[in-house]
Amino acid sequence: MCGILAVLGCTDNSQAKRSRIIELSRRLRHRGPDWSGLHCYEDCYLAHQRLAIVDPASGDQPLYNQDKTVVVTVNGEIYNHKELRAQLKSHTFRTGSDCEVIAHLYEEHGEDFVDMLDGMFSFVLLDTRDKSFIAARDAIGITPLYIGWGLDGMSDCFISAKRHLEDVLS
Repeated sequence: MCGILAVLGCTDNSQAKRSRIIELSRRLRHRGPDWSGLHCYEDCYLAHQRLAIVDPASGDQPLYNQDKTVVVTVNGEIYNHKELRAQLKSHTFRTGSDCEVIAHLYEEHGEDFVDMLDGMFSFVLLDTRDKSFIAARDAIGITPLYIGWGLDGMSDCFISAKRHLEDVLS
C-alpha cells in the first residue's frame, strides 16, 4: 500500500504550508517507504509515499502524461494495465508502472476512463490545463480514500490514511 495526499485549492501557498504538506506526507511513510514524491502546481499539491512493487526502478510518483499537464498520485494496482497500454499506441510512456496508464487514459477518454480500470486503486488526478481534478477509487473500495475540506471551506484534501486527515485540515 502506498500513501497519497492531495491538497487542492489551498488558499495559503506559503513556504510554511508547503513544508506542512511535506511533513504530513512523511507521516504516511509507513505505507510506502521506498520513495517520496511531491508535485506543486499553483495552489495544488499532490504527494506520494511509494511502496515499490511494479517497476521499482522507474515508477516513482506522482506520474504524468507526456507533456506533464496531467498529474496523478495513485495507491493500488491496475491489473489490466498491459491491455490498456496496448490501446494507447500514440502515447509515450516514461515508466513501466501499471498506474501510468491513468494519465494517458484520461487524455483519451476524459473522466469516463475510470470504468476501464480493473484493479484495486485510489487516486487523485490533476489536469493543470484547467485545474480540474478527479478523485476516484475502485468500485469495491479496497484501497482507502478519505476527503476533507479546509477550515476556509475552499480547499479539498484527499488522503489514504484517515488518522492523518484532521492534521491536514488544521
